Amino acid sequence: MQKITTCLWFDDQAEEAMNFYVSIFKNSKVLSVMRWPKGHADEGKVLVTSFELDGVQFQALNGGPQFKFNEAMSQSIDCKTQEEVDYFWDRLIEGGGEPSQCSWLKDRFGVSWQVVPEQLPRLLLDPDRAKAGRVMSAMMQMSKIDIAKIEEAAKG
Repeated sequence: MQKITTCLWFDDQAEEAMNFYVSIFKNSKVLSVMRWPKGHADEGKVLVTSFELDGVQFQALNGGPQFKFNEAMSQSIDCKTQEEVDYFWDRLIEGGGEPSQCSWLKDRFGVSWQVVPEQLPRLLLDPDRAKAGRVMSAMMQMSKIDIAKIEEAAKG
């Protein structure tokens, strides 16, 4: 059992968002969908969903319009290849998402994601601070990270 589970607060798109995310990530599944009980004003509508994305559990709550997502909280995806970066970037942007800067994007529900190739943190943490600086400068010019360009910047 997972000790900490992220709960995402939606107005009324919890089930739609869950199905969208489960369709993107391998090894993912819907765990449960709880609906309002008989006699409640919202009878039959989704209240809370539980799902796994690549083995990590999440909840989605239809809590109403009081709260909106912002960049202060994001989901970070570690990627091994440019193909993987492109896949997650393109899928999460589809349907109205918005690219941001330095590997960040917002999906169509307003949830912030970072699509990060494993090369990026390794190069940014390089003991050669001039190399790391060149990588940082290259990254600051990008939305979606281009692995070849950050590796080129690292070489000088």
